[in-house]
Amino acid sequence: QVHLVESGGGLVQPGGSLRLSCVASGHIFSIDAMGWYRQAPGKQRELVAEITSDGTRNYVESVKGRFTISRDNTKNTMFLVYLQMNSLKPEDTAVYYCQIVDIHGDDYWGQGTQVTVSS
Repeated sequence: QVHLVESGGGLVQPGGSLRLSCVASGHIFSIDAMGWYRQAPGKQRELVAEITSDGTRNYVESVKGRFTISRDNTKNTMFLVYLQMNSLKPEDTAVYYCQIVDIHGDDYWGQGTQVTVSS
């Protein structure tokens, strides 16, 4: 089994920062990509940022220059991925989900963490 647990969400004022963390553990042999998605009320889930096995980072246009995705694969039994979010805007409000895709194309999801940007 594979378990993903996100943390770091919360309430922040516009212009503020949050850092999301995701710990993936279990029977993960090799990861192809790790990413963060978000889903706002009434909207479809969208990819926010991803980092591939060769370190390539991709971002949705609306967060470029404000969000940074990073990973830590140094631990043998766990994989960590982070999302540093700066200059947050009310439109960033959503539930943020961590996803990993292994080399077989199987994907795994966390339970989500709420991010609310409001004054």
